[in-house]
Amino acid sequence: MSWRFAVSTLGMPGVPVRAAARTAIAHGCEGLELRVHPAEEVHLGLSERAVGDVRTLLADQGLAVACLAGYAKVCAPGADRPVIDELRALVELAHRIGTSAVRVFPGGDGDPHPRIEAVLDDLREAGVRLLVETHDSHPTGTAALDVVARFGEPDLAAVLWDAVHPWRSGEDPAVTKQVLGPYLGYFQVKDARDREDPTPVPPGEGAVPLAECGRLLRSWSGWVSLEWERAWYPAIAPVDVPLRAAAAWLARHASPG
Repeated sequence: MSWRFAVSTLGMPGVPVRAAARTAIAHGCEGLELRVHPAEEVHLGLSERAVGDVRTLLADQGLAVACLAGYAKVCAPGADRPVIDELRALVELAHRIGTSAVRVFPGGDGDPHPRIEAVLDDLREAGVRLLVETHDSHPTGTAALDVVARFGEPDLAAVLWDAVHPWRSGEDPAVTKQVLGPYLGYFQVKDARDREDPTPVPPGEGAVPLAECGRLLRSWSGWVSLEWERAWYPAIAPVDVPLRAAAAWLARHASPG
């Protein structure tokens, strides 16, 4: 087992990448999960110079880009072309900024398969993996797996396990882990008050069975990233508070015994 610890910039809305990098380093992170959003420094359409600046800054700080957190919805209803174009833009940005993973959402009841199939060659050529998050219309591991399993290429199309959503939907962590198997590409550690109230709380202070998740993931290798949804819950604590808790959770469960 080998985990690499990261933090998502979703927990630092509007904060420049340089400052986010300092926060990550202060808490022992090896990487940043960069939110790709018009309100952030990293967004689609970022100039070549700006991409180079971000890439150089993080390399100089010894930080990897764990993942680009994009907002494409592969199952969104409607035409395929806008979704394919957004996926291609995310894959291109990932390649230019130097990361091997892009997070996307399901986002509806449309057919995701023609859209993902259309970008498989782009993913392959760029060395990038598409990660469909357990979220919204496909909140469980079982549901998210249906989006990617038909391609049979988990190195290209896999699942990001968000700790909250499968559990809130009634899927036990042991089931999520077993169902995903080789399609588990990334884990977001996070906690919530209870199943009825998804307000984020620092890892270990809520009802999500994170101790069980930690035990189950001991045989797995990959990025473990804190997602702290301060962009959507501005009244919650600054990211340093949950980062300390996430680092303590990781230290407990990354150690054998």
